[in-house]
Amino acid sequence: MTRSLFRKTLSAPGLLGLVRGCFERVPDPVAGRGLTLPDCLMSALALFGLKYASLLQFDRDARRDERVRSNLRSLYGVGRAPSDTAMRERLDAVDPALLRGAFKRVWAALQRGKALADFTWLGYHVLSVDGTGFHSSESVRCERCCEKRRRDGTVTYYHQMVAAVLVHPAHREVFPLAPEPIEKADGSAKNDSEHNAAKRLLAHARREHPHLKLLVVQDALAANGPHIALLRSLDMRFVLGVKPDGHRHLFEWVEATRGVRTFETTDGKGVTRRYRYLNGAPLNGAHFDLEVNFLECRESRPGKKHLATVFANLMMLAFLIDQAQQRCCGLFRAAREKAGRSKYLWERLRGLFLEFFVPDWETLYRAIAFGHRTELVPFDTS
Repeated sequence: MTRSLFRKTLSAPGLLGLVRGCFERVPDPVAGRGLTLPDCLMSALALFGLKYASLLQFDRDARRDERVRSNLRSLYGVGRAPSDTAMRERLDAVDPALLRGAFKRVWAALQRGKALADFTWLGYHVLSVDGTGFHSSESVRCERCCEKRRRDGTVTYYHQMVAAVLVHPAHREVFPLAPEPIEKADGSAKNDSEHNAAKRLLAHARREHPHLKLLVVQDALAANGPHIALLRSLDMRFVLGVKPDGHRHLFEWVEATRGVRTFETTDGKGVTRRYRYLNGAPLNGAHFDLEVNFLECRESRPGKKHLATVFANLMMLAFLIDQAQQRCCGLFRAAREKAGRSKYLWERLRGLFLEFFVPDWETLYRAIAFGHRTELVPFDTS
């Protein structure tokens, strides 16, 4: 009997099973109408897990290709995949807070499996926190959108969130917590803020991980008295960015203090780093009693020549070649038409490029345009 290479829980089937179990406990406001909410949620998870370029492409494949439907059943447990419209409608009614449980279950599995045991740095788990945007439009909006009004009368509607990920300088992996949305509350006309969302996220993090020793890393927006007080109340250590313009009092204090320590290093690549540090410096004039430890690093690199410009030229040259083919090559246009959109053409091209030995461009384009793959030799991984 062949021994399975999968770990029971920390593997694709194990983790997806945990997540599916959480999705099955999310209340379904329109239950009993054919499509189940867990199937809709798992289909959306598959969309992102498989790195689909768009929901429309995922919908098209799921409707037209029995192999895709079969793989969704066997890999993601999806009994019936929703259409583009159905997925949007069903998931639009789901409170994002109800998905926190899935993040917690995956984190619990990581901790039980000792996957984070060597993820500490200076004795702490480093949590990098920052805001990011994922929607901005002057016309597409919802009742939860925040609004930015300009002097010319135009309004931009946007969605943002604060994300937090566990990081380590020696490891490539990062592990996200459930993000916290920056959005208007029900019935509110007031915009939410990154500061308030970060407060909620950090409170959730401490409640869900009460025993985790956390070192929080944030940008200069977080370097203020109330936020530092919050971090300390949550028993979190912190490394916060500061800027001379925004923290003038702190930099002036460091400049005027004789006890500042400095040193300099140069590595084998000629990169010089100059450090200075001071413990017990007041954050600002408004919070003079709030002392922080100051560390500054300035980096100087040896000059480079034309790499960036060469890359830019090659990028434009590749675009020129594509446009020339689009204008002049019927086989290229046939392949693009078959794929539907340019991005889908590149996906199929990459797929054949990685899966087969391709003798020439004509064979490659014919395989995409007409399905002629007899001249493509499969890549032998044995």
